[in-house]
Amino acid sequence: MKELRVNQPAPAETELRSSVRYQVLWMSVLLYAITYMDRVCIAAAAPVIKREFGFDNWTMGLVFSLFGWGYGLFQVPAGWLVDRIGPRRMLSAIVLWWSVFTALTGFAWNAASLMVIRFLFGVGQAGAFPSATRAFSRWLAASERGFAQGITHSGSRLAGSLTPAATVALMAVWGWRAAFALFGVAGIVWAILWFFWYRDRPEDHPGVSQSELEWIHAGRSPVFSAAPLAWRKLLGSPNTWCLCVMYFCYGYVLWIFLNWLPTYFTEVRHFSLLRASLYAGAPLLAGTITNTLGGWLSDQLYLRTGNLRSSRRIVAVAGFGIGVAFVALGILATSPTVAIVFMSIAVAGLELTTGVSWAVPLDIGRDHAGKVSGLMNTFGNVGGALSPIVFAWMLQAFESWTPGFLLGSALCLVAALLWLKIDPTRPVEG
Repeated sequence: MKELRVNQPAPAETELRSSVRYQVLWMSVLLYAITYMDRVCIAAAAPVIKREFGFDNWTMGLVFSLFGWGYGLFQVPAGWLVDRIGPRRMLSAIVLWWSVFTALTGFAWNAASLMVIRFLFGVGQAGAFPSATRAFSRWLAASERGFAQGITHSGSRLAGSLTPAATVALMAVWGWRAAFALFGVAGIVWAILWFFWYRDRPEDHPGVSQSELEWIHAGRSPVFSAAPLAWRKLLGSPNTWCLCVMYFCYGYVLWIFLNWLPTYFTEVRHFSLLRASLYAGAPLLAGTITNTLGGWLSDQLYLRTGNLRSSRRIVAVAGFGIGVAFVALGILATSPTVAIVFMSIAVAGLELTTGVSWAVPLDIGRDHAGKVSGLMNTFGNVGGALSPIVFAWMLQAFESWTPGFLLGSALCLVAALLWLKIDPTRPVEG
């Protein structure tokens, strides 16, 4: 094992003799892309699945929701487990698990079987983001975390923006069932590569130089605490609750766009399936850019000012403020083109907050980042699970798509206000 000479200053980044941490980062970007590819493909296939099985919007909403419940309920157990067994074994196992259920989606024969498969698919994906966040806590310096969380989520949104059109193209050649099998293969390949290449500690990776170790550990102790983080301490923190409720609002709004846009564009704007899939990808494509931008801006503000609280908060409040305005403007627009532009700006604002949100569990959780991020993501995905069924209920109750989107706008406002209370400089200690 390499020994870290903590009494020496960290080298300048340009002097580093290795960059394995960036390889870890790019493997994580690919992981995040696969997660969204496997999630979003069902939204693109939904109009075809509805016709084949005779589903209404309520039934399809339940299918969407069951993924969210599986995903949300297992966030905390996944965060707890990855803190104990490490990201290498955890990610290898869960990516294999969910990739199998991605493929099995194509074997569904009725509503019940589709719901069970998508629930178990969600259970597998629950550990993805907490496990990657846990990996970053060991592999990345504090000044790199906002950018890392931004670019990984950008990878997921880029994949999400391209997947609808790719799914339609695959369905045109082989049908919707075969498309899910092909998506499942990508995750299996990733899991095998990760298991044989990645190491849980930078010190154990043969490619990491001494200078890179010094850079990673600059500004903090290289010795990680083995003390468990007590749940009473975590759940007794107002900071934690503000973070979790904020992410509930984020998850609810995001999943409106992930689940319903292809159906909205076909049923309300009367687009063809191919055109609807292309337009449904536009908001996520906009979010691809702002995900990385938000994390980078936060890191740059921190480097320039030394004020971690303001550097996180300014970016997040601005992003949710954009969401407040443009979610409402998008649904109220009479022109389809204007609606797409406004919805894209809304998601761009929403995604500006993502890298910052995921940096905070690293800031306050430290070596317990898996547990903190798991709890935060539980709330985010309870919001994501409730989103499709509440949206479907409002669609039936009001016979209009407008109230569901306006509720999303209101939740963006709530999230912006909560960011005024979130303090990334206040760690949660065991």
